[in-house]
Amino acid sequence: MSAELTGTYLTLDDGRPAVRFTRTYDHPIDRVWQFVTDTDELAHWFPCRAEIELRVAGTIKFSDDPNTVDSTGRVLAVDAPRHLSFSWEGDELHFDLEELDEKRTRFTLTNVLVEENTAARNGAGWEVCLMALDAWARGERFEGPHAGDTAPWHELYRGYVGAGVPSGASVPGMDDAS
Repeated sequence: MSAELTGTYLTLDDGRPAVRFTRTYDHPIDRVWQFVTDTDELAHWFPCRAEIELRVAGTIKFSDDPNTVDSTGRVLAVDAPRHLSFSWEGDELHFDLEELDEKRTRFTLTNVLVEENTAARNGAGWEVCLMALDAWARGERFEGPHAGDTAPWHELYRGYVGAGVPSGASVPGMDDAS
């Protein structure tokens, strides 16, 4: 399997580095909003358990990741069902949903990075997570970030590095990120 990279590395207007992913789901916007905000839905694709207090300045509890300690973040913006952004260990995650018609929604995830050298690592991680979300949206199951060594993370990471995306950050829970 060759790595099919769907993320884009970019520099935002304010100079911060980011990785961005876009998908189109055959679901109404309210359903895709559930994928992004509901703890039980997030469990199918997000890299850890996330419990969101869905209001500006609300707390998000991140837990149950065997490779990192539990942490909290803050909701930065909410415009249901179109936008959610929150902080997570210094980074920001922005979810933007656009209703294409009553049955289809464009989903955009932008991970604004504190450190540029995390771009390849995070890009590969989000690829795996979004594979799981893509499957879940189709009514299928893919373990995604919970698949351990069977997830295609290493190959995707090598693909991002090979594409010149900034790399070199440590990878929690792994001795060798290559």
